[in-house]
Amino acid sequence: MERLIAEASEQGEEGYVINLPDIPGGAKTFELVAKFCYGVKLELTSSNVVYLRCSAEHLEMKEDYGEGNLIVQTEAFLNQVVLQSWKDSLKALQTCDDVLRYAEELNITKRCFESLATKACTDPALSGWLATGGSVLWNGISTGARPNNSSSDWWYDDVCTLSLPLFKRLISVMETRGIRQEIIAGSLTCYAKKYLPGLNRRQGAIESSNRLAPVALGAPPSEDDQKLFLEEIDRLLPMQKGLVPTKFLFGLLRTAMILRVNPACISSLEKRIGMQLDQATLEDLLMPNFSYSMETLYNVDCVQRILDHFLAMDQISGGTSPGAIDDSQFIGSPSLTPVTMVAKLIDGYLAEVAPDVNLKFPKFQALAAAVPDYARPLDDGLYRAIDIYLKSHPWLVESEREQLCRLIDCQKFSLEACTHAAQNERLPLRIVVQVLFFEQLQLRTSIAGCFLVSDHLDGSRQLRSGPAGSNEGGLATTVRENQVLKVGMDNMRMRVFELEKECSNMKQEIEKLGRTEGSSTWGSVSKKFGFKLKSQMCSAQAESVSNQSNGNGKVEKLKDRHGKHKNNSSHND
Repeated sequence: MERLIAEASEQGEEGYVINLPDIPGGAKTFELVAKFCYGVKLELTSSNVVYLRCSAEHLEMKEDYGEGNLIVQTEAFLNQVVLQSWKDSLKALQTCDDVLRYAEELNITKRCFESLATKACTDPALSGWLATGGSVLWNGISTGARPNNSSSDWWYDDVCTLSLPLFKRLISVMETRGIRQEIIAGSLTCYAKKYLPGLNRRQGAIESSNRLAPVALGAPPSEDDQKLFLEEIDRLLPMQKGLVPTKFLFGLLRTAMILRVNPACISSLEKRIGMQLDQATLEDLLMPNFSYSMETLYNVDCVQRILDHFLAMDQISGGTSPGAIDDSQFIGSPSLTPVTMVAKLIDGYLAEVAPDVNLKFPKFQALAAAVPDYARPLDDGLYRAIDIYLKSHPWLVESEREQLCRLIDCQKFSLEACTHAAQNERLPLRIVVQVLFFEQLQLRTSIAGCFLVSDHLDGSRQLRSGPAGSNEGGLATTVRENQVLKVGMDNMRMRVFELEKECSNMKQEIEKLGRTEGSSTWGSVSKKFGFKLKSQMCSAQAESVSNQSNGNGKVEKLKDRHGKHKNNSSHND
């Protein structure tokens, strides 16, 4: 000030005005400095100490001009009070945005970062620095103390009040301090939810818009700001699988598509989701199509890319291979492999998007075929999706229907799916014949298995029965079991008879078509589907029946009836 006055007086002007446009903190801070110069005692706080320290440096208020000058006092308050408290360090760092150049030169921001990072890595229950802020009540009166919370996410909401540049630097310092990556990911997730309104569409408006950046003054950020913010969050998020919630990643991806951010950012988010697609839900996959063309209701192309990323990562990481899959491993098993979970998820997604009349055949077929065959222990879900698509797209030509149905393996149908497919008029004739054949094959195998089980039970009962004095209660149990077995065998025999009748009728129809077209259609179909196995199954069944050595009268009658039915079936065939 003296230098400026001296320079002005040398110009010989009688009246002059000294301008201080660059004073850190503006007029309010200069007023405090002036009061200090006139001996008025200042109340230093975490909200004004940074402004006063920068102003004192700008005005060169050193010890050379007076003992206990403003530089010394503000430095002492920073080091001894502010940096010892989490709450005060955070408030001081927030004020650095307005005087960032001076704060950087004086290492104020660096010291605040170090203080906050150290405290974030420390268990708050073991430290006393956390007792300066909070809302603990004593007799209904706030004490200013914060309740102890040993959770690692206690500081997430606090740092969300920082601007993005300061938040980024704080996260960087925390990483150098060795804080765990899952904690970093959690803080980034919390921070993104505060600044991106699209991520909070299921929450209240007040909760989704509180604690925005200081420069935003509570107003929602502009679309351009949200674009830059989302791209920066994507760069900061760790790439390890499972650190970031899958639902949150899908939220980022939806917001990125709405804002039309950099394609590289969208691709990065798709890869992140692909790494942990097995943790997603059907609701997550149902992303609306935000493109201008609006070809389809849902963004099928995006799901296709995510699935491709998952399959590529599954192969690289040595995931489940075709040779390692066993159908019996999955049926009735409580834990499924990731690729099997994804296959079930994609089948459900296909069923949801299938009714869309704008969904083109190549897109639907490509997504259905992308899942490897070994990933599906059952094809019921795929069959359901294809059936819905055929019903919603009746204009498909026969060749397209054939291409879709080739993706189905009828041997992996449940009994319910077989029953439905056998009566489904939308399926090509070849598929219906194949379904009937394999259903008949399964029933014959089941009947043969029941006879083998019956033989085993009869033999074990004879071993347990002992001499003539057998237990009457055991005999009654045997009779009841044989009756139950008889009913089950009768039901299966009737079902086999119905299937053989249907196959015979279809064989006659196909032979008629073959004669009209001049080709042996039934012969080609029989060779293609392996109908010659029927006689082998019958012979195997007969062998299992002849191997029975003991049993009661009702089981013997059941065998005789089954033998007669076998002869009739062979004549019909």
